[in-house]
Amino acid sequence: MALINVSNLSFTYEGSFDPVFEDVSFQIDTNWKLGFIGRNGKGKTTFLRLLLGELNYTGSITSDTVFDYFPYRIPEEDFDKTADELMDRWKPGVESWRVLCELNDLRAESEILYRPIRTLSFGERTKVMLAVLFSGENDFLLIDEPTNHLDKNARDIIKEYLKRKKGFILVSHDRDLLDAVIDHVLVLSRASIEVQAGNFSSWWENKQKADSFAISENEKHRKEISKLKASADRVGRWADKSEGTKIGFDPVKENDRSISTRSYIGAKTRKMEARVKSFEKRIGREIEEKEGLLKDIENVTDLKLQPLTHHKKRLLECRDFSLQYHDSTTPVVQNLTFELNTGEIVFLQGENGCGKSSLIKAILDLNRRNTISDEAGEPPVNYTTTGTLTLAGGLIISYISQDTSHLKGNLSDYADANNLDYTLLLSLLRKLDLERVQFEKEMEDFSEGQKKKVLIASSLITGAHLYIWDEPLNYIDVFSRMQIEKLIETYSPTMLIVEHDKTFTENLATKVVTF
Repeated sequence: MALINVSNLSFTYEGSFDPVFEDVSFQIDTNWKLGFIGRNGKGKTTFLRLLLGELNYTGSITSDTVFDYFPYRIPEEDFDKTADELMDRWKPGVESWRVLCELNDLRAESEILYRPIRTLSFGERTKVMLAVLFSGENDFLLIDEPTNHLDKNARDIIKEYLKRKKGFILVSHDRDLLDAVIDHVLVLSRASIEVQAGNFSSWWENKQKADSFAISENEKHRKEISKLKASADRVGRWADKSEGTKIGFDPVKENDRSISTRSYIGAKTRKMEARVKSFEKRIGREIEEKEGLLKDIENVTDLKLQPLTHHKKRLLECRDFSLQYHDSTTPVVQNLTFELNTGEIVFLQGENGCGKSSLIKAILDLNRRNTISDEAGEPPVNYTTTGTLTLAGGLIISYISQDTSHLKGNLSDYADANNLDYTLLLSLLRKLDLERVQFEKEMEDFSEGQKKKVLIASSLITGAHLYIWDEPLNYIDVFSRMQIEKLIETYSPTMLIVEHDKTFTENLATKVVTF
């Protein structure tokens, strides 16, 4: 067992006015299985880089342990090399037999160690990197979002594997994974970093209770301040009125007064003014004591959606449908049958490469053909289909792709190019906790989570009969996932979703189609 001590840590990126961390201190044990939770862009990956010594900071991070980071960074020129060739560079001194044992625990074939990285699927790359990562001794491991792009089966394998390990920080937004794997949480809140025993659900329950108490206390505080202000105002008016009687009086009406009473009135006024100042000081102390009471509350703001209503109940029908690419000898989708009716939320599930995205491509192509004029001709496709795939006429579809590489330039130009209400787009991005400073940046400088939020916000402000989302939650923080989940529950749009987040699927799906 060893300790990692973080003391008075502060860090700000060069050229930025907003600190990522400011005078934070905490302590963690290297035997813990630590879940790292926080909004996109709040500094999770930055903190891991600080532990690795990649960035300069003020304060101190002290520990005797050695850190290692997942995923290993692979330059483009190394993609044609094998993991066996690269692993000594990833983890100097690693032994092949240890890696092979870890691959066995990950239910992966040993041959993936000897295939070029370029030929490996996302799941295979994740498994081979984790096998190398856990092949050392006494390292404290920094694991950054290991389940992105993985299907349900691969996620379950990673979950079971990490359950048996210890001594790591896991950055993940998958609630099911966090609840199954971790025994402590490290939380980047709005104004602090906190460490707490338990998993995500236990922390979130405690957080909601604490937030509810803070809101209640703050409401009482507001009432107390209001009373103090009213009392201070009343005494202030008395003092002003008294001060106004000090000079000048009617000797007939006020025959008991003389010039000598002026000093008495002045003394009385000074006492009242002192009381006013005392009230003001008390109000100031009250505000100071309660300052920041709510700034750490993670407020999951409600989002709004305005789905369109189609006159037909059945929007999509798929019967004995198969799809085969021209350069392939076997169908990627085969004999698929299901239907999608208004108000249903259908999740497509299956292993990576089983044809989910290909089905979405065929649906989008068919809808495009249905909406173009006959003179324009049908756009070319690189596949053939059999069976039936039909869509309701006049269907408006809002689509989120897995790919974010097309997001370039600023948000204003993006809104213009996509016929979006720019003000509404910014408003929704703020609710998804995208900082205002990001609005001035080019989108290619956004994190992957921030790019995904742009796509989600764009879809949400687009009125549509059908929302098709292909793995929308990759890189999206857990709080935003909860916002989106609540939105869908509230407005019940018609949706076709590919998503491997187990909790998200269980909470929303009206139907699951398994490939």
